[in-house]
Amino acid sequence: MALAYKIGSLLFCPECGTLLSRPKDSADSIICEQCRHEEPASSYDNIVITTRSHPDAFPSALRQKRKTQTKFHDKGDQGTLVSEKCPACGHMEAYSKEMQLRSADEGSTIFYTCASCKHGWRVNN
Repeated sequence: MALAYKIGSLLFCPECGTLLSRPKDSADSIICEQCRHEEPASSYDNIVITTRSHPDAFPSALRQKRKTQTKFHDKGDQGTLVSEKCPACGHMEAYSKEMQLRSADEGSTIFYTCASCKHGWRVNN
């Protein structure tokens, strides 16, 4: 009787190569779902299973908000003063500049800078 192939903490069926499931709590053996090979549950003895995941593997709105950067603009050419509500402080005046960043057949991008708190944001037309 051939024993399962071990790679790290994974066991593979010696007959067909299918990944074997972990044995149930009191089971004496594991049955391969593909070829019905019976593997002793003791094959999992002394195997430590450790799982890790990268923080970006599970996106979250709170984590994204923490990464968001607020851009403050210098006093150079501020643009035109317009009536626009700042999403950061609620002030009703902002400086605006319009630029064509995407292809010519698409709308332009308007950059706003709050006249009060200098928070910057943009809107695609």
